[in-house]
Amino acid sequence: MKYLFVHQNMPGQYKHICQRLAADKDNTVVFITKREGIELPNIHKVIYKPNREPADSTHRYIRETERGILHGQEVARKALELKSKGFYPDIIIGHPGWGETLYLKDVFPDSPLLNFFEFYYHAVGADVGFDPSSPTTLDTHCRIRTKNIIQFMGLESADAGMTPTFWQFEQYPAEYQHKISVIHDGIDTEVCKANPDASIEIKNTDGAVTTLRQGEEVITFVVRNLEPYRGFPQFMRAAEQILKRRPNAKIIIIGGDEVSYGRALPAGQTYRKQMLEEVDLDLNRVFFLGRVPYSTYLQVIQVSGVHVYLTFPFVLSWSMLEAMSSECLVVASATQPVTEVIKDGSNGLLFDFFDHEAIANRVDEVLDHKDRMAAIRKKARATILQSYDLEKCLKEQLKLIDNLVAGKRPAAGSKPGKPSFRMPAGKTAAKKPTSKKAAAKKSTAKAGAKPQTRTRKSKAKKAPAKKSAGSKTARG
Repeated sequence: MKYLFVHQNMPGQYKHICQRLAADKDNTVVFITKREGIELPNIHKVIYKPNREPADSTHRYIRETERGILHGQEVARKALELKSKGFYPDIIIGHPGWGETLYLKDVFPDSPLLNFFEFYYHAVGADVGFDPSSPTTLDTHCRIRTKNIIQFMGLESADAGMTPTFWQFEQYPAEYQHKISVIHDGIDTEVCKANPDASIEIKNTDGAVTTLRQGEEVITFVVRNLEPYRGFPQFMRAAEQILKRRPNAKIIIIGGDEVSYGRALPAGQTYRKQMLEEVDLDLNRVFFLGRVPYSTYLQVIQVSGVHVYLTFPFVLSWSMLEAMSSECLVVASATQPVTEVIKDGSNGLLFDFFDHEAIANRVDEVLDHKDRMAAIRKKARATILQSYDLEKCLKEQLKLIDNLVAGKRPAAGSKPGKPSFRMPAGKTAAKKPTSKKAAAKKSTAKAGAKPQTRTRKSKAKKAPAKKSAGSKTARG
């Protein structure tokens, strides 16, 4: 089988599936990306770079659309180069959010396109207008409607789609929901698990080294970037109260100073600097680690006594699910899609997003409890094992891929988020190789080889997923 993955920040949501497929020597896996400085075993990486940024004269509503078109053009050019060398993918798997998959069906019209549908924007009922300090206007509504152009084109061109949660699924137009399967990327529960002997050494502001261990009063907060969309201001206000109430408490904060979502501050300003000027913290007990390697991140959540997670009604972070898998006691905002996963008092504790005192109170509940709510921690991991375990999610993803490669397509009228796959009228399923000898005739040409005869499907063999090194890149 030949697979073409597309994501500007390789591997993105495809960290596990692309490596699982590449581990099978009978597969050829090519990955088109903007990201440099990363190599994954048995995966041929193709780098693209847009020729320019959107023009200053472009209407501000459609600058993102123009940027998406520029991305799509460059990816299409790279795809044409692959095609000229004999690479015809059996399936294309990509993220349409930045326009990268816009024109791939024009290059490979016979290859099914499976898009990852992460978020469809709304001016009402989701992230926009959630913060009362940022009211919406007619201009906001018009801008948000236009912002979905690239997403909408991705819906139209895709043969099928995948999204991680039902709430994210429900944000997409009803007319296209039949195309979308709700399948999470998967949480590696063999890696993200409790470690009663966990410890981590961290330098204080004065250079002294502090060792923190599981069982101590350690509060953790993990995001990609320290910003309002992930509740950083609310957490910092809560942190001030937590430290004043609890003289033994220490706080570990992971996250960069850029802005992933929402409004950026003027040049030279960061939300971390802004909040440190607002609140009074004992900085000898607060550790800002910035962005860290994944191994360090795992140590942090394994020493956590309470893990605090906040988000606008938006994309759910991997970090919350990984913390639950590690039997952290997660104290989280009662926002969608958090409430799809966490039930208050059962597998975690919830609070109102804007009530920072409630955060501090819920942290107190946990740290004052005689066994730190061990039953809730166990239930948190059980939730991940039941619904988000990597092996279960990979099995569903591979089944989806097999259906598409066989020529089947999602049918309207199926159960929401769980489409049934059928052959289009007048078409027959692609035949599987009938013997090992026939299977051996499949094209296994890498990019740069002479043109090969294109063959169809064979199921990917199950091989252990390989871990990739690098910084913590969870959706923050």
